[in-house]
Amino acid sequence: MSLDEHRYALTVRWTGNLGEGTASYRGYSRDHDIEIPGLPLLQGSADATFHGDRTRYNPEQLLLAALSQCHMLSFLHVAVKHGVVVTAYEDRAEGLMRTNRDGSGQFESVTLKPQVTLAAPAAAELMAELHAAANRVCFIARSVNFPVLHEPTAVVELPED
Repeated sequence: MSLDEHRYALTVRWTGNLGEGTASYRGYSRDHDIEIPGLPLLQGSADATFHGDRTRYNPEQLLLAALSQCHMLSFLHVAVKHGVVVTAYEDRAEGLMRTNRDGSGQFESVTLKPQVTLAAPAAAELMAELHAAANRVCFIARSVNFPVLHEPTAVVELPED
């Protein structure tokens, strides 16, 4: 049972009509704009494999980014609750998507590879537990139907003499 509801809204506007609409499969652009009031315009397209513009964000990249961002924010929250001081965080996330013969497709898995820099060596022992806790509370990870895996590393920031 959810205690609170949070609603999100945005506008996706197709900008790829090249004059004939979708009269043919290759006769239109997959370009679109994602508009969220008060934020910069996000220009999207399909993956280049699917006739998109490789200079724009595609939905698959944005899904991967959402999972990585959510895990990071959840991890930082969990770290604070456990008294762990994080001084830097970088994730090199990867996703595996498979396409099917009928043109459909789905993500099979996402692997997050966060490198977390810690202020104290003892905190490194908690990393697996903290990443698991972050995964349990990450809104996006809880919403997808494929595994979100973790391959974290921890680095301890040594004080300068």
